[in-house]
Amino acid sequence: MTFSTPARGLFEITGPVSDWAASKGIETGLLTLFIRHTSASLVIQENADPQVQRDLEAYMDRLVPDGDALYRHTAEGPDDMAAHVKGALTQTHLQIPVANSGLVLGTWQGIFLFEHRTRPRPREVMMVLVGD
Repeated sequence: MTFSTPARGLFEITGPVSDWAASKGIETGLLTLFIRHTSASLVIQENADPQVQRDLEAYMDRLVPDGDALYRHTAEGPDDMAAHVKGALTQTHLQIPVANSGLVLGTWQGIFLFEHRTRPRPREVMMVLVGD
């Protein structure tokens, strides 16, 4: 599945992922998501209060600032290496149980694509669902 990110930030993808999994007819199983990029990641996070996403983004930006003098890899701009570091600190894959043909997420949990670059990007997320 391809998602277009408009800029840096957390973008919830629970709906399309859940719809895709439900369409496969698997009653009980395990869904694996894998993002095919090194400057974006996947996270499960609270989806009820948008302040959580804003706070996570602000914290990551403070922890890993763009344009740090330490970085040697700057070929694609000041956000390039910072995006790779953020990707290394988070996750490239997630595994989510499936029961009763639905994703087993907690009440406030959602699946997010975490874009670490500042410009719009198409991001590919591979999905594999196994079960019966």
